Amino acid sequence: MASVIPVKEKKLMGVQLGELPSWILMWDFTPKSTAGAFQRSYYRYYKYVNVKKGGVAWISMVLAAYMLFNYCRCYKELKHEQLRKYH
Repeated sequence: MASVIPVKEKKLMGVQLGELPSWILMWDFTPKSTAGAFQRSYYRYYKYVNVKKGGVAWISMVLAAYMLFNYCRCYKELKHEQLRKYH
């Protein structure tokens, strides 16, 4: 017989959709626990992203994100420019 795990001890991937609201409401929302959650996520993220020697790659990523953002923002006007004939 399978052991039943309480909803509070389940990880996000183990929670079913119907249990999700009660799982979220079991969290501790005090300032100390919220700061701890941000700190844990920061260290988990930088465990994989921590770069010893920086280069110019971050500049190209920022520029690419900026260009994509502006393209999405101006898509309506650019779409009309594309359909015009100049001959």
